Amino acid sequence: MSVSPAAFSACRTCACAALRHATRALTQHYEAHFQGTGLRATQFTVLATLVHTGPLSISELSEILGLERTTLSRNLRLVENRGWIRALAHNDQRVRKMALTPKGKKKAAAALPIWRRADAGAEKVLRRFGLQSRPSRPPLR
Repeated sequence: MSVSPAAFSACRTCACAALRHATRALTQHYEAHFQGTGLRATQFTVLATLVHTGPLSISELSEILGLERTTLSRNLRLVENRGWIRALAHNDQRVRKMALTPKGKKKAAAALPIWRRADAGAEKVLRRFGLQSRPSRPPLR
């Protein structure tokens, strides 16, 4: 079976591939700002969400962040090992509710100005990929 390059020409403008490329660039932008803080952009997102919502189960946090539970659990372990979050006792042992620790609140507060600087430059990164608006998100809780 022969494959014609012309048959795949539409793939050059694949929305999925373009969005993945833009997402990588935007993540690198935020990571560059967080460099040297001991905090990754993804970790800040977890801390900021918990500041906003209070304690959440892993399932709730997973849904809010749009992450698979296994990916989130791996990331939470790193944040928990640093003492920024902790699991709360719960009557149902199948449920792990995560909460910020005082150390986590302090870390989130110290990182907020860094996030603000990164976020202020995000629009420029998005425009490089022909994107210009921020996503609208439903309110948390």
